[in-house]
Amino acid sequence: METRLGKYLAECGVAARRKADELIREGRVQVNGRPAELGQKVDPARDRVTVDGRALRRPASKVTVMVYKPPGYVSTVDDPEGRETVLDLLPNRRERLFPVGRLDLLSEGLLLLTNDGDLALRLTHPRNRVEKEYRVTVGADVEEVAVDRLRRGVRTQALGPVRPERVEQTGPRRLSVVLLEGRKREIREMCAAVGLPVERLKRVRIGGLLLGRLQPGEWRELGPLDLERLMQREPARPRRGPRQGTHGRAH
Repeated sequence: METRLGKYLAECGVAARRKADELIREGRVQVNGRPAELGQKVDPARDRVTVDGRALRRPASKVTVMVYKPPGYVSTVDDPEGRETVLDLLPNRRERLFPVGRLDLLSEGLLLLTNDGDLALRLTHPRNRVEKEYRVTVGADVEEVAVDRLRRGVRTQALGPVRPERVEQTGPRRLSVVLLEGRKREIREMCAAVGLPVERLKRVRIGGLLLGRLQPGEWRELGPLDLERLMQREPARPRRGPRQGTHGRAH
């Protein structure tokens, strides 16, 4: 049965669909030995699809892992500069996983890795309005006027106009910021626009799933209840007792 190539790449755990299209444009994908084209359809039972020369096949099962990304790791499968990636935090996983969205190099907190392309699309598409909550520490005292400006939306130098879903002051130099989409360095840019340089940026929630008690470098596999919480607006309460599913820590 034929399917769109970008969708098939996502189902094979190569990347989310948008990133899969980038791989096709870069000429890294071939179908039956020929360069692939955007919008092309393939029959996995008949066609041989490769990425960087490696043949693909659909995973036997779908897996999603939540990890506490420490600062200093890049949120990609590989890095041309040779920096550590989030996959280095899960050295013994056999599945081919890819990050769902990104946290920039200096940011930390909750990041999802999966081989489920449909889940990745549901979580990242703006129409689904999946909230991402961040705790932000800034390098100056927060004044009410700055919070009001952020709530109304600001114009940034790199991204143009941006407006968060919600902003709350949680301390003299601390903010809670909720985004629905989250463009590259969006929180850092909007805070800079109101004179608040970001010193620490930590994502603590996606949908109804909380980072909870995970420590930097730790991870655990999500169960069915976790996957349901991802699409909820209300955050779940932190776990008590033993953690569910497989978990570990990079050494």
